[in-house]
Order: sequence, then C-alpha cells, then structure tokens
Amino acid sequence: MKKGFTLVEIMIVVAIIVLLAAIAIPNLLRARLNANESAAVAGLHTISTAAQSYRAVNPLYPAAVDSLDTTGSTPPYIDDALATPTTGKQGYIFSIRGATGSVFISTAAPVTFQTTGVRSFFVDASGVMRYTTANVTSDTLTTANTTLLE
Repeated sequence: MKKGFTLVEIMIVVAIIVLLAAIAIPNLLRARLNANESAAVAGLHTISTAAQSYRAVNPLYPAAVDSLDTTGSTPPYIDDALATPTTGKQGYIFSIRGATGSVFISTAAPVTFQTTGVRSFFVDASGVMRYTTANVTSDTLTTANTTLLE
C-alpha cells in the first residue's frame, strides 16, 4: 500500500487554509489602517508642537512643513520623513497652510484614501485635533468640515 495523502484530504486542508486567510486578511488590513491613523495623529501632534516652538523663536508660524525639517531650519524641529510632500510617512501626507502671525493649520491626509487611511486629520494653533471621514484634500480641511478627535 502506498503512503501519502488523498486528493480529498489535500482539498480539505486547502479549504481550511483559505477559510483562515479569509478571516485573517481583513483584520490585518484594519490593523494596518489603525496603525497608519495613529501614526498620523502622532505626526500631526509633533508638527503642531514644532510649529509652536518655531514661533517662539521666529515672529511667525512656519509657512510650510518643510520649514521645520533639516532643509528649513538648523537644528531641525521635525524628522525629514514628516516633511516629504509626495510620499509622506506611513501612508499620510502632512502639510501646513494658512500660516500667519497667530494662526496656522496643519493637516494629515491619506496618500490613497481607503487604502492607507480612512480619516484625514486637522489641527490649528489651538492644538485641538479634528478629523473627517470624507475624501478631502489637505487644502479643503477646516474646522467647519471636521469633528473633534476624542
């Protein structure tokens, strides 16, 4: 008698593996989105703190996020990865806009909506973090179209 597995036994094992993968993959993707969003909130908090520190030394808030990295200030206030406008960090692109003497707006928008993140985040000079689940660009995020982050 030959030793080995029958076709039915192999098909049952493959079916079990497919079933486990069908359960695990969505959970893995959700965990990745949550990690990206947590990193975006932390990055936005870092940028907000750096902008406050920048204003303590300079008369105005920084006009762009790259004013806070190694190309814009010495010593740098933030990591270069946060200030990269095309790739961003962990699936989010960070920006500063509308900076004047007493006001700045910093945003974190997903590079690819629904893939790298499902929420866009917003913080201004008050330091209050807000978010929206709408697919908006960083230029259109305001206090009016965002919700407080709890």
